[in-house]
Amino acid sequence: MKSVMIVDDETAMREILKIMLKDYRVIEASNGREAVELYKKERPEIVLMDIMMPVMSGIDAVKEIKKINPNVKIVAITAYASSKGEKALEAGVDLILKKPFTRKEVVRVIEESLKEG
Repeated sequence: MKSVMIVDDETAMREILKIMLKDYRVIEASNGREAVELYKKERPEIVLMDIMMPVMSGIDAVKEIKKINPNVKIVAITAYASSKGEKALEAGVDLILKKPFTRKEVVRVIEESLKEG
């Protein structure tokens, strides 16, 4: 079973994504720092990264995770795609998923990302 790491400071968003991604092994992190530490241990195939978080931003976490594995697929999930999208892409994000999104969109983005890898 493929593993997906969900990184979001909002518990409700992580819960929703967990339900949407019931066909995957889900790893959760509530901030960027936690995501980097968990990534080192778990090595999921794909990371869904919120951009705006306390402790360590999604942008900084993406940079750190890409140092560990430059080939990992990272999808930014954000309500601020227009203002934060460019920074996320510069940091190494592969795709941007704009909030709000549907289960169908999330699964499609994950499947596309995993095919490319």
